[in-house]
Amino acid sequence: MNFKNIVVFILIIALVGAASYCAISGVELGKIKIPSAREKIGLGLDLAGGVYVVLEAQSNETGTELDKKIEQSMAIIRQRVDSLGVAEPNIVKEGNNRIRVELAGLKDTQQAIDMIGKTAQLQFIDPEGNIIVTGKNVKNSEVVFQKGSTGVQEPVVSLEFDKEGAKSFAEATKRLSAKTADEDKVIFIVLDDKIISSPVVRATIDNGSAVIEGGFDVESASELAALIRAGALPVELKEVQTSIIGPTLGLEALDRSIYAGAIGLILIFLFMIIVYRIPGVIADIALSIYVLLVLGIMIALEVKLTLPGIAGLILSIGMAVDANVVIYERIKEELRAGKTLRTAVDSGFKRALSSVLDSNITTFIAGIVLYYFGTGSIKGFGVTLIIGIVASMITAVFITKFLLKLFIGTNITKNSKLYGA
Repeated sequence: MNFKNIVVFILIIALVGAASYCAISGVELGKIKIPSAREKIGLGLDLAGGVYVVLEAQSNETGTELDKKIEQSMAIIRQRVDSLGVAEPNIVKEGNNRIRVELAGLKDTQQAIDMIGKTAQLQFIDPEGNIIVTGKNVKNSEVVFQKGSTGVQEPVVSLEFDKEGAKSFAEATKRLSAKTADEDKVIFIVLDDKIISSPVVRATIDNGSAVIEGGFDVESASELAALIRAGALPVELKEVQTSIIGPTLGLEALDRSIYAGAIGLILIFLFMIIVYRIPGVIADIALSIYVLLVLGIMIALEVKLTLPGIAGLILSIGMAVDANVVIYERIKEELRAGKTLRTAVDSGFKRALSSVLDSNITTFIAGIVLYYFGTGSIKGFGVTLIIGIVASMITAVFITKFLLKLFIGTNITKNSKLYGA
């Protein structure tokens, strides 16, 4: 026997077992607490409860003009939702003229519905609390580039006012620029009672346009310009669908899904051991690594888990096992042909690789299509399916082969019957 390989193999089993226990139950070592996977993974709307609203633009416009107004409306809605303290809201364009807003874990759902549908209030206020101009006076706001103090072109936000706004703004900037202290020269730009920018007035601005400087990058400047530009919703949005989901129903569904998945996983483990014996045990270890890998990727990417996402995860587990079945059947054929264990394993993996790649690539393409064109829970299914397929390829092709050759290298047994032949 090769005791070095035996020790390595046992260590791998121990590490997988410890990681699996941590993922299921979590571990607390003194002041250090490692949370379970269930505690770390964010839950989607259908599991955590909350509200989703579908809003439809009431406009005869089409093409780029409508797209621009939809994007502006989404920026306004996101600003409002952030004020509710909702973690990672899902605000997406649905079709050509709809916006879907999903707020998982929200308790005051009526507040969310009321806030999403109201008209935004944009105001420019001086330090004494006087309103200088409002959103109705802003004709346009966009990102432009100008030379900064370092001589490098920097992004800034330009403003253009209508005739009434230009007059009021000129009077205010003339008055404020005469002040001595910077804190007395500030104009507060307030959206929905929240200060989004506070530029300092350096000179009188009487040409109906202004520039906001503030050390912006392109992304932050674009966001501020969109918020100012959309001080009032640029298009009327009609609420066409609203649903409030209670967390009790979602958590019950999550518990049942986990229970069903656990039963399925145990049955798969038993099936692989009964049919393939030692390679079946190897496949079960690799499958455990696969589940840990998928959960780790989902936590790292902050993927929210939904019921369709759980279905995608379970489907990808089946595909991971399917890849092992294809490979093991090839290995059995090689063993029956009289080849040695090592040769049979190398040849089996090589001959099965094309079949495994074909099946996984086609499903991967389907997952991308679901993610790109789907909305809401369909996206969740596509995301977990894609992650699962990538992880299954890693475990089925590389980890399974490594573990199988490692075990063969222990020289514990060379009985081909124990390898499924």
